[in-house]
Amino acid sequence: MGCIKKILQIIILALALIGFFSIGGKEWVTDLYNKYVSNSKEATLERASKIGDFSALSDEYSIDKAASAFGYEGVLAEHEATGQKLIIVNTAKKPILTEADFKNGTVNEKLQDFLKKFKYQSLQVDDFTITKQGTMNAYNHSVPYVRFTAKINKLPIGQVGGIISAIDTDKNNSKMLISLNENKKYSQLITEEFFRKVK
Repeated sequence: MGCIKKILQIIILALALIGFFSIGGKEWVTDLYNKYVSNSKEATLERASKIGDFSALSDEYSIDKAASAFGYEGVLAEHEATGQKLIIVNTAKKPILTEADFKNGTVNEKLQDFLKKFKYQSLQVDDFTITKQGTMNAYNHSVPYVRFTAKINKLPIGQVGGIISAIDTDKNNSKMLISLNENKKYSQLITEEFFRKVK
């Protein structure tokens, strides 16, 4: 008797689903999903607009996240074809790095001190080494950067390469710019193209 009851429940459920889809249920679910995804993208872009104008970026780049935490606002973007990550952190009145740190030679010391804070966290950075210094364009300015390699423990990515930069956008505001990828896949061209178009 229990078996017949279950079969009847399955038949009733199947008929209900057929009825739901026949009166436009599929379109309703699709519209609901599209509105949710669209609103998420719109909300992300709206939050990102507080950090910069990303409208000139090509379709090769996507803005994945824009969030605030611990007094910092940040944007995470990705170069779709390579998976290279590009990050902008608005450090406001609590700068981690400033342009002056690159000019007066304290950038390595400040970065090493910053990385020590993660020593016993779920994300740990080891063997952080600066390999080169240079300049690039971002926010319509020439900004200094350091090229680095590092090993990230507790993540499958392992050895990474990239750049870290800072720009003092006004007297009380500084932004940290980061780009990274697996060490052998890192591209400085992708980095410079992205930051050059952010205003």
